[in-house]
Formats: sequence, structure tokens, C-alpha cells
Amino acid sequence: MAFYQLRKEQFVQASIDELWDFISAPENLQKITPEYMKFQITRKGISDKMHQGMIVTYKVSPIPNIRTTWVTEITHIVDKHFFVDEQRMGPYKMWHHQHHLIPVENGVNMVDIVSYIPPFGFLGAIANSLFIKKQLEGIFEHRRKKMEEYYPSK
Repeated sequence: MAFYQLRKEQFVQASIDELWDFISAPENLQKITPEYMKFQITRKGISDKMHQGMIVTYKVSPIPNIRTTWVTEITHIVDKHFFVDEQRMGPYKMWHHQHHLIPVENGVNMVDIVSYIPPFGFLGAIANSLFIKKQLEGIFEHRRKKMEEYYPSK
């Protein structure tokens, strides 16, 4: 069983309040996810703001033309500092995503730490080296660009 971790950091020129309001609203995840993934929240009546214990269900296409249900739970949250989402059902054997906000001069450092185990044992390890890691890198690069659109440097 192969375990991987991806760490991404981005400076965002915004106040901690502005950035927290944006990233803690579940519907904004669709705004920063690549269109080809066809991300769609499927749980009706979801809260506007995340909270510990919140379950978010959505459909996503991690591989073209293959839609899957992904269920995550917000397992930890400290207002305006960090939150953690963990997969309860989905494409990975294990998924644990930490979102940290660190106030710095003129903005906030946004730090994402994704720990994951691909499915299918050694085949998943091969898939990670062939495309999963590259896909995750691409998703975070897309998010970086979208965040720059929402919060351009002045």
C-alpha cells in the first residue's frame, strides 16, 4: 500500500476574513475546480458555511467520461485558521486534506496538505506515478490561477 502527500502553498492578497469566507463556503469549491472534472454538489440543503461534522456529497469525473460519487466530511475546523476534509466514500482508499490559512504581511498564505492512498494496491501506486499525481498537481495549479483571478495582486 502506497501513501502519498502533496503540499501546496499560495500567497493570496486578501484579509483572513475575506479568504475564510470564500474557502469555507462549500459552493465555492466548484468555482476553483477545473471544468473537465464536472464537479457538482449533489446534497440538497447544504449549509452556506462549513462546520465540523458537515457531510458534502458531490459527483466528479476524475477520469474523462467516468462520473463517481465522492463523500467528504469536515472533521476538524478552527474558524479562520484551518479545516480538514476526509473522504468517507470515493475514488481513493484514503483522502485527508488539510486547508491552513496563515496571516502574513499584506495577505494570507494558503497551505494545502493532501495525504492520500490510491485504490487498487500496487496498481494504484503505478497509476499515481503515471497520472494521479500529475492530475492533482494540475488541479492545484488551476486553483492557484482561479484564486489569483478572485484575489488579484494590487
